[in-house]
Order: sequence, then structure tokens, then C-alpha cells
Amino acid sequence: MSFDYHPFFERRQDVCGGEMVVKGTRVPVRTLLASLAEGASVEEILSDFPTVPPQGMRAVIAFAAQSAEDDIPMPPVPARA
Repeated sequence: MSFDYHPFFERRQDVCGGEMVVKGTRVPVRTLLASLAEGASVEEILSDFPTVPPQGMRAVIAFAAQSAEDDIPMPPVPARA
């Protein structure tokens, strides 16, 4: 069973212009994903964004994993010779 990330995110027009953020914060999910992509560790990100709870960071990672699974076509497994 996969981690349900939905309860950890929200979009409100009055918070970051409606961008998806970690619930209860003003930290956009895309900012956290960019930090991961740049090589920051989860611990570093949580230190840089103290309003983001550890479960919120787990939700960001689960969101990324699910998005990749949904959007990226996987090449077929090569046949064994």
C-alpha cells in the first residue's frame, strides 16, 4: 500500500497564489522537490523549512514517486537471449 500524500497538501488562493503547498505552511511542494533535485538531504530541507513536518516531507516524496509512475512511460523489459 502506498503512502497517501493528499492530506498533507492544500491549495488556497490566499496562500502562494493557489500553488500546492504543504498544509499549514507557505512552502510550495515544488520548492521542496527542487531542493531534493539539487541534492539536499531530507534533514537539510527540514532544517531549512522548519514549518514542514517530517510527514509532510514524506508526502512530497510519495507525490513525486506517484507522479513519476503516472507520467513516465517505462520501456519494455528486454527479452533474454
